Amino acid sequence: MTTERVEHMAGGQGHTLVKRLLDEKQLNGKCKLYAQVTLEPGCSLGYHEHHNESETYYILSGKGIYSDNGTLRMVQAGDVTFTPDGKGHGLTNSGDEDLVFMALIILD
Repeated sequence: MTTERVEHMAGGQGHTLVKRLLDEKQLNGKCKLYAQVTLEPGCSLGYHEHHNESETYYILSGKGIYSDNGTLRMVQAGDVTFTPDGKGHGLTNSGDEDLVFMALIILD
C-alpha cells in the first residue's frame, strides 16, 4: 500500500490523502483505483467528470457535501455514491473531523 498527498485534487481546496490498497498489477486492467481517501476539514475533491469509467464512494467516517452531477446532497458514514460513465461529481468535507471514504474506479 502506498499513500500520497495530492494538492488541489481535481481543482479542489487543500489536499487529499490517497491510500492505494491495490497496485496497477493487482487491479489487472479492470479497475483504475481502489483506495481509502481522506479529506481533512476544509478540504475538497473538486468536481470532475468520468469518461469510460465509473466511480463509487463508500463513506466510512465524517460528513460532507457531495455534488452528484451538480445536485448537492449531504453524505455521512454508511452512505454510498455512484457516478456512472459520462457524469461528474465532487466532495467537500463540511465537518470538523476527517471525511474518510473508499473509492473504486471501474473501467468500462
